[in-house]
Amino acid sequence: MILMNKILRKIIVACMLLQIAIFCPFQALAESEEAIFAGGCFWCLEHDLEKLDGVVSAESGYSGGDLNNPTYENHSGHQEVVKVSFDSQVISYKDLLKQYWVNIDPFDNKGQFCDRGDSYKPVIFTSNQEQELDAKESQKNISVALNIPLDQLKVDIIDSKVFWLAENYHQDFAIKNPIKYKFYRTSCGRDNRLKKVWGEYRY
Repeated sequence: MILMNKILRKIIVACMLLQIAIFCPFQALAESEEAIFAGGCFWCLEHDLEKLDGVVSAESGYSGGDLNNPTYENHSGHQEVVKVSFDSQVISYKDLLKQYWVNIDPFDNKGQFCDRGDSYKPVIFTSNQEQELDAKESQKNISVALNIPLDQLKVDIIDSKVFWLAENYHQDFAIKNPIKYKFYRTSCGRDNRLKKVWGEYRY
């Protein structure tokens, strides 16, 4: 009887371990979410967001338009965007939105910083109703924080469209080309403008 009990306990433990092995990966996968943002040059926004705790990856790409297989040379109708995969147990979508806002110029929908044109305008792409509500709430919070009317914030909040991954040389550009990236970011006036818009709120 004692031997049978030991065998039974081993079987139960083995089953529990098997159950954990099967279900844990799916649980982890379920906690991973995605967000898509446009905020000017995707090199900069990708670099700003990918270093946040809880962000699994940030990829540069194109979205918002109808052109299939857009390229850097031809992405008419699309914005330069960054797709962020994040662990929602570490960083929430709401927290990600806060970081998005303080890394863009929310008053400029004709481009961002030195980059002009529709492909550089700021957009929040939402993939479901919860993201849409969170994005609109964050917009209201920003208007209060900056003490400005809501309609002065020129950031569109729209439904997500197909995300097209940008060419490989655009991925992790800041890491692969630190000197070129620093020169571009500085000469474009991005950080100076962000400091002027957000001041202490950004930090």
